[in-house]
Amino acid sequence: MPAERTNPAPRVLGRMRLASQGLLGDGFPGVPEAVRWMTAMQAQDLGSALWAVGQRVPGTAASDVRAALDAGTVVRSWPMRGTLHLLAPEDLRWILGITSDRLMNSTAGRHRELNITPDDISHCRDIAFKTAEVLKAEGAPGASREQLFQAFEEAGQITKAQRGIHLLGSLCQRAWLVQGPMAGSNGKVGVQQLFVPFGEWIPNSRELGREEGIAELLFRYVLSHGPATIKDFSWWSQVPLTEARAALKEVQDRLVEMQFGGTAYWLSPDTAAMLDDGVPGSRSLLALPGFDEFLLGYQDRSLVLAPEHAELVVPGKNGVFKRIMVSGGEVVGTWARTVSGKTIGVAPEPFAGWLGPAAERSFQAQGRAYLKFMAG
Repeated sequence: MPAERTNPAPRVLGRMRLASQGLLGDGFPGVPEAVRWMTAMQAQDLGSALWAVGQRVPGTAASDVRAALDAGTVVRSWPMRGTLHLLAPEDLRWILGITSDRLMNSTAGRHRELNITPDDISHCRDIAFKTAEVLKAEGAPGASREQLFQAFEEAGQITKAQRGIHLLGSLCQRAWLVQGPMAGSNGKVGVQQLFVPFGEWIPNSRELGREEGIAELLFRYVLSHGPATIKDFSWWSQVPLTEARAALKEVQDRLVEMQFGGTAYWLSPDTAAMLDDGVPGSRSLLALPGFDEFLLGYQDRSLVLAPEHAELVVPGKNGVFKRIMVSGGEVVGTWARTVSGKTIGVAPEPFAGWLGPAAERSFQAQGRAYLKFMAG
């Protein structure tokens, strides 16, 4: 029996996570397939999200991910933790049904400070729908944030001091609006999206009750993120631990439990089977984006990132994740995009202060792939 089966090292579990997330081997056949498998991918920073998908779908370009957003085969919204994620369109409504109440409760105090009432939110919904209808008649695919804010202001709804973004977020949390196609500007590729009525952009949604939905969310999280703990899932989804543990009882017969360091980790049978033959990827080196699910998607990141290096990835614990280099399942450094005149490049920032020749070649290959992807 391989030693990995009886006494796996943390980096082995890290490689298993790489495999679960489609970061080893052939990845996924297309952008929608990758996003659907991951269930929800952090996408607050759009450029990072594009590359996160690109690393899981070999041979694609950033334009392919933008095209998926334009076509509605992938959507970007605020399903959990108050941050933007990429999701399959049919999943957004039922996930919001699980997560939105808790998020709205957490923002209630801020809404009182901003003098936002339920009637204000309903008023803004009606304004947004009317604005979208007018723009649609003029041939526009959706309304920009600025257009909606202007319409709100004209109707007496103040948008300054973050009031506007809270109103807009509330409409999305209630599945009245959703971000739709990308908003270009003067022929240039934009980073904003247009807003459209939810039902028009996503006509077909799955309907799951709360208990059934939490069980499915947990099951899919473990398939795509395992090995992971129930606390990892609870943090990631913001589902209370009591409900998460109840959901685990419903799906644990389809999963594998593995003890590591006195803690129970859950993973798919396919991922667990890798331990019998040796987990691949021991010589892999990946240049992943900031905010990638490989690191961000867990409450406890110490399996793949040594605690003494954590502030090198998230300086000052400010919530902004730098791009990471992952070698053999372990975060070994960060990397940066460089600009010198008209030349764009990449530069490694290894924790050890240097990369060996093989690792340097692998990083440079990753850098070329990144630059080609973002230019495409």
